[in-house]
Amino acid sequence: MQWDIRLAAESAKIGFVFVRRGVVPEALSTWIMPRLVGMARAAELLLTGRIVDAREALAFGIVSRVVPDAELLPSARALAAEIARETAPVSVAIAKWLLWDMASETDLARADDLDARAFWWSGTQPDAREGVRAFLEKRPPRWSMRPSRDLPDFLSPPSRGR
Repeated sequence: MQWDIRLAAESAKIGFVFVRRGVVPEALSTWIMPRLVGMARAAELLLTGRIVDAREALAFGIVSRVVPDAELLPSARALAAEIARETAPVSVAIAKWLLWDMASETDLARADDLDARAFWWSGTQPDAREGVRAFLEKRPPRWSMRPSRDLPDFLSPPSRGR
């Protein structure tokens, strides 16, 4: 559940069966599930331990896409390749950070400020210029920035440093 994007094969069966085995959900299931699928659906899945098929998992929001069994690995690889080839690594890292940080942000003004700061900052960076240039020149972008060294200082670890 902690993956950013979740694909499922048509034959997949997904269950949070912990309560059917006499233990409580683990691996942050009680924290992640309400954020992904809402409290009522999370409660239904975590309190019953019921197993759902891929289509129901899609309807619940547990997975983002269901593909034929034989296409699962090729689909996952194609999605990963698209991200690696078409997106700026620092922009993806910041967007991911914002997604998870905003999930617990209750102050709309703080969320708006952080969103605006991130947008302004990213727009002033070399990758933004390269992205526009590559688009206008109809060529693949050559990103120069790396998340390991080029993230903005104003991003603190999620849920800390507020």
